[in-house]
Amino acid sequence: MVQWVPHGTGKYLWTDGCMYVGEWYRGKTMGMGEFSWPSGATYEGEFNKTYMDGKGTYTGTNGNTYRGSWVMNLKHGHGIKHYSNGDYYEGDWRRGVQDGHGRYQWKNGNTYIGQWKNGAICGNGTLIWSNGNRYDGFWDDGLPKGNGTFKWADGSFYVGTWSKDAKEQNGTYYPSGSTPASNLDWDPQEVFSVDLHDCKVCPTEKISMLPSHKTFNWSASEGGSFEKQPLWRSKLADLSGRPRPSNADGRGFDRVSNWDCNGDMSSDDVDGNVMGGRDGDDASNGSQFEHTDLRGPRQIIMRMQQKEMRRQGITISKGHRNYELMLNLQLGIRHSVGRPAPATSLDLRASAFDPKEKLWTRFPPEGSKNTPPHQSCDFRWKDYCPLVFRTLRKLFKVDSADYMISICGNDALRELSSPGKSGSFFYLTNDDRYMIKTMKKSETKVLLKMLPEYYKHVRAFENTLVTKFFGLHCVKLVGATQRKVRFVIMGNLFCSKYVVHRRFDLKGSSHGRITDKPEEEIDGYTTLKDLDLNFIFRLHKSWFQDFQRQVDKDCDFLENERIMDYSLLVGVHLREASTADETTPKAQTPTGTDCPDGEASTPYFSRIDPDLFNPTCWPTTKLGINMPARAEETVRQSGYETQLVGDPTGEFYDVILTFGIIDILQDYDITKKLEHAYKSFQYDATSISAVDPRQYSRRFRDFIYRVFIEDV
Repeated sequence: MVQWVPHGTGKYLWTDGCMYVGEWYRGKTMGMGEFSWPSGATYEGEFNKTYMDGKGTYTGTNGNTYRGSWVMNLKHGHGIKHYSNGDYYEGDWRRGVQDGHGRYQWKNGNTYIGQWKNGAICGNGTLIWSNGNRYDGFWDDGLPKGNGTFKWADGSFYVGTWSKDAKEQNGTYYPSGSTPASNLDWDPQEVFSVDLHDCKVCPTEKISMLPSHKTFNWSASEGGSFEKQPLWRSKLADLSGRPRPSNADGRGFDRVSNWDCNGDMSSDDVDGNVMGGRDGDDASNGSQFEHTDLRGPRQIIMRMQQKEMRRQGITISKGHRNYELMLNLQLGIRHSVGRPAPATSLDLRASAFDPKEKLWTRFPPEGSKNTPPHQSCDFRWKDYCPLVFRTLRKLFKVDSADYMISICGNDALRELSSPGKSGSFFYLTNDDRYMIKTMKKSETKVLLKMLPEYYKHVRAFENTLVTKFFGLHCVKLVGATQRKVRFVIMGNLFCSKYVVHRRFDLKGSSHGRITDKPEEEIDGYTTLKDLDLNFIFRLHKSWFQDFQRQVDKDCDFLENERIMDYSLLVGVHLREASTADETTPKAQTPTGTDCPDGEASTPYFSRIDPDLFNPTCWPTTKLGINMPARAEETVRQSGYETQLVGDPTGEFYDVILTFGIIDILQDYDITKKLEHAYKSFQYDATSISAVDPRQYSRRFRDFIYRVFIEDV
């Protein structure tokens, strides 16, 4: 089966009249292009992953024109704006508004040169009126505030402290030699009531629909199998130069178009959206659709793959019960990550870890001085220990812009089909990089309590297997409900280019540790447990030694923090099955999103790099990430249903493993102590999960070192 997405240059027209003409990269607007709105507004310039990003010119419906730098749809950097009423601004922009140093000239000839903050005159600056008068000094929110001097064209001047509140205003008048009594009766408050009357800064216009808000439905509708995906077919030659058939199934797709080599476009109407393109002399330089072959290496893997190619979870679209919560979350993250902050050292003060170190921000729908207007409900946003998590993201080498694009971009989050055992809900970003989990108050307290030692641990051990935390936040709805939703943002362990065929959650206990699901319903998203495990994983000697050392360090850390009930989550990518005497088979391997490149495009296939199984090339992988291994199949003896590790069969598979320690926010509190006491009366005390952290750590390690062994 072939998957097509636009790649090259082309045109796309939406049913609402919006249109994009320009360059594409794997189904996304990227490069130079022009976006036009049905209202007549246009943007011409650079695009990056569907965002207006780079150098570009925006012309609004009212005639306003901005020419300059953009970052993620926002004016950011140096830019020039001409307003339709004749006003003009040239200078620095930040997050869509004037911020930094700039020059604003009104149509009446008045000019301000100086500092700006959040779209308003703020800081030190000079305003020169067309009649020759001028004010030099400090400003706040567009008005003189603090020390300043007002000077008349005749040379007389007034020096003092300025405030719109007459009670706070005071200063001294100095007349000029030529007209000593010309302004003796002048009141400084006239500057506020008269002189500044015609010095209003034009507001920034609101763009109701941004290019990144527009969707391109190249892939299947959410929840559908890959076989049901609508495909792009084209008369245009593919990447190898071979023509492709033009028939296509348009189900769930905006529009299916045929691209003729002469640039003419014919199209099959699905819902009115149109896409067109022009072929260059060279197929590699003109418009083209990138495609990939989706053939599996073996029937067993193909059978798994048919289930697993669908996207995990349900897209949170308008009408979903948590749609407003998602909007709140995205608004809050954008505010938190985009908030200006000084460069931080990795050496943090103890005060940064104080649980009381948190920031509240209110987000009214109409917007405020620090927040944009939005279409969600009125809510308050809390950042816990913001400096610590900002530094953690730096420590984990997370780029702030990429982080915001993943969580707050034009793609909606996906909610996993059912909450976890604790009742928490899980959400995935569209590129699968990050997982967002709602938190109980008790879990929040545990994380804040362990945060200082957690920070020390992940800083000391680069290859730690414990969960990576990037942010801890809370949304509080304003009004009668006063509902609070706490959530933590974590790295998604299975964001890998290798499809996970089997995943196991391993604790080392046997009670209730089996999945009650028929074999035919198990796929790569099914979380299997200890008693479902039918493999022993053999690691190369050097990998095994690193693995053993790190598990010991991580378990010591969790034991000291009184944490229990954690588990090792293991993802298994099966290569072609092999017998004991076979080496590396030549298999084509299904791959998903290649997260390091930031591309969340359609799934594709590529041959596994043979260097993965060459020990001299292993530094390109990391402990727990894309690790090559051999998996030996095991079977449990009849009558030994609770046997944790089965007997080896001699049947080997080459695999690639991804694993990490998850669920590290459960301490051994009174609830777990009571659970241990209660279940100990009914079951073998060694078989239950709720045990003392020291015992849990010892049992966990004993089990893991029986499942992961050194390859000989």
